[in-house]
Amino acid sequence: MTRTMTGRDRFLTAVRREQPDRTPVWFMRQAGRCLPEYRELRKRHPFLEVARTPELAARATLMPVDRFGVDGAVLFADIMLPLESMGVPFEIQPGVGPVIADPIRTAAAVDAIRVAEPEEGTPYVLEALRLLRRELDGRAALLGFAGAPFTMACYLVEGRPSKEYPSTKAMMYGEPELWHRLMRAITDTTILYLKGQAEAGADVVQLFDSWLGLLNVSSYREYVQPYTTQIFTSLKGIVPTVHFSTGTVQLLEAIGETGPDVVSVDWRLPIDEAWERLGHRTGMQGNLDPARLMAPWESIRGAADDILDRVDNRPGHVFNLGHGIMPQTDPDKLARLVQHVHLGSAR
Repeated sequence: MTRTMTGRDRFLTAVRREQPDRTPVWFMRQAGRCLPEYRELRKRHPFLEVARTPELAARATLMPVDRFGVDGAVLFADIMLPLESMGVPFEIQPGVGPVIADPIRTAAAVDAIRVAEPEEGTPYVLEALRLLRRELDGRAALLGFAGAPFTMACYLVEGRPSKEYPSTKAMMYGEPELWHRLMRAITDTTILYLKGQAEAGADVVQLFDSWLGLLNVSSYREYVQPYTTQIFTSLKGIVPTVHFSTGTVQLLEAIGETGPDVVSVDWRLPIDEAWERLGHRTGMQGNLDPARLMAPWESIRGAADDILDRVDNRPGHVFNLGHGIMPQTDPDKLARLVQHVHLGSAR
């Protein structure tokens, strides 16, 4: 058996597709949601106040590390925060989500978007990362993140969450020149933002393309893939990268072509099949169904063991859910799951 690693060492070894002492674990949306201590924090502070206050963001980020023993601490933030540096006001409406009062749908609106350094637009994010790097002291890897250009464009053009994002697709298909100008602006901002996070202490960064499942392969390759590729290319050698999407079985090979170090897959495809389709050229993150955590422990344990069996100790696996933790999840089950994966994958 290899020496016992810190959570940070374990995580970084896995994303390099080397063999850690055991499989690293973290959960999307772990910084809150189901934790009573987070809910108490939110009674006193609105969501965006927590995200924009480095001390509060750091406190929320550390809660699941302390409670669950995960190997990754994902920064408490929101993918919408870089819009402030772009000159696009937004708000988070309870029960709705991100809302932009003046959606970006004209050439003038696209041309008005600014591309600014994160020290100017989102300095509180960088300060939170610096605080966390000191607080964590290696016990967990520090994860930064950003919204991918397509998902950010969905919010910018639509103005609020939608099931189909028709206005976004109308611009993409009907005004391709305008679409590409918008995507270039978002991409330039995202590159600066993620590089700033790496400089501030992020060990790994994840690119969230939450709405990517809306596209078929040809549309993805024409309208989105070049920009995702540009982001990962710009970060190569600076910080390890993870690509997250959901409902994108049809795009898996095309996603792998963009160059992330790790590809996150949801529960719709067995993890070994997904990895085989990627040619084992990347690491793999996933892929327990978050709803499984509503079931009795025996069901959770069986599903986790199935994932570990399918991975079969192949270097490069980061255990995670296929999407975010549901608010009604029992925190004790998550702590138990982390322990079980660690014990079941010890080498």
